[in-house]
Amino acid sequence: MASIEVVCKAQRAVGPAIILAIGTATPRNCVYQDDFPDMYFRATNSEHMTDLKDKLKRICEKSMINKRYSYMTEEMIKENPLICSFNAPSLNIL
Repeated sequence: MASIEVVCKAQRAVGPAIILAIGTATPRNCVYQDDFPDMYFRATNSEHMTDLKDKLKRICEKSMINKRYSYMTEEMIKENPLICSFNAPSLNIL
């Protein structure tokens, strides 16, 4: 049986650590911050919650963010409505 020191030494690299590249990965779907509250409430069928929508608009205006990137599209949300409900099996992973 190998000692702990031998196992630890085998798992370590020899020489200095080097960063080979730095990159940014952004999804293809881009929503401008001005359009985000309208898109979100339309996609989640929550247009009737006008007070909450106005609050989200104010938050978006003050956040200083120009764009939001997302993997999910409005069409994807409409095709899978269970994504929007909290207790649905799609989100219940426990």
